[in-house]
Amino acid sequence: MAKNKSILASNLKIKGDITEKDSLIVDGEIYGNINAETLESYENSNIKGNINSNLATLGGSVKGNVSSDKIKIRKTAKVEGVLSQKVLAIEEGASLKIKTETYK
Repeated sequence: MAKNKSILASNLKIKGDITEKDSLIVDGEIYGNINAETLESYENSNIKGNINSNLATLGGSVKGNVSSDKIKIRKTAKVEGVLSQKVLAIEEGASLKIKTETYK
């Protein structure tokens, strides 16, 4: 079963909450909370709000809390907030101002 992907390009700004039942790719600006099965943000992305997903791959700026089974933070990311996850992976070079808690 193929998953659907919604892509928010770099020239897009959204104010408001987003719910995506499958995959969301973000390279633009979002001012609101995100609920998605998987979230992938790229270097140009700027998210100000909370993220709730099964898998979050963060490559841009995030100011807010992230709750996800698996969080991957790329070296291009700037993350500020509280992370709650089962698995956390951080690439060397990422800018972090976080608190984190791992759950089973």
